[in-house]
Amino acid sequence: MAKSNKVIISCAVTGSIHTPSMSPHLPITAEEIADAAIGAAEAGAAIVHLHARDPETGKPDQSLERFAPFLGVIKQRTPAVVNITTGGAMTMTVEERALPAIKFAPEVASLNMGTMNFGLYPMLNRYKEFKHDWEREYIEGSRSGFFKNTFADIEYILTECANNGTRFEVECYDIGHLYTLAHMVDRGIVKPPFFVQSVFGILGGIGTHPEDVAHMKRTADRLFGDAYRWSVLGAGSNQMRIAAIAAAMGGNVRVGLEDSLWAGPGKLAESNAEQVRIVRQIIEGLGREVASPDEAREILELKGGDKVEF
Repeated sequence: MAKSNKVIISCAVTGSIHTPSMSPHLPITAEEIADAAIGAAEAGAAIVHLHARDPETGKPDQSLERFAPFLGVIKQRTPAVVNITTGGAMTMTVEERALPAIKFAPEVASLNMGTMNFGLYPMLNRYKEFKHDWEREYIEGSRSGFFKNTFADIEYILTECANNGTRFEVECYDIGHLYTLAHMVDRGIVKPPFFVQSVFGILGGIGTHPEDVAHMKRTADRLFGDAYRWSVLGAGSNQMRIAAIAAAMGGNVRVGLEDSLWAGPGKLAESNAEQVRIVRQIIEGLGREVASPDEAREILELKGGDKVEF
């Protein structure tokens, strides 16, 4: 892993894991998503990771019509790097998931590096009442369903988006995902530097023990040397603990209401910016510095915000 004292904070502001009934602070409408992204950037996030939702029901929605209203606003009001998901939701086809990133050609797009079980259904033990009919079915569906990203799907996203100069937040939920990335590197489909986002705590992926974090980094170091930039996200209550471990190891971090609804034990985060401020305190307490958007662009060798299509 290339070493830098600068820490890139990414903020995933809404995602597709949590549903509207779980928190009144989860951004749903285009205006809410834009405001959340701008607030996170003002608090110190260099990258904002974006999903879209139906403004009436909050259901994940990967249509161009849902992304367009907030992308332009975010670009106008903040210099933050925009990262558009290709993960969408596990109920969508790869063509649906990839369309916004292909069309809008962001500086960064996310990419899950494998088909996997993605268990959200334990959340039904906590949440009993739902505002919208789709929520319970969606969460329960993760018991029998799975997130599909085959080698062909990954290659499709890499080649279609790379044609636009988009780089990738390569989401690795388990050790095997690092080897899938190495396979794509060997084939020349993806070019360095690689922005590896190690994901800890999703049911179906690697756990949250410190040894899991160390194992993920050791493996990436061995496979990619100085050709990658390492970041982490911890799901749920593990968010800040995983961030602290990785920041102490020289890594970058991701927070946001996609990954966790919390700002402490039993305390819902009232905004994405609140989580950014908490992780910023951790980073600066370790004697490291928060990277600006332009510093993040330099570290990740991005094409620049003037070369996107929104």
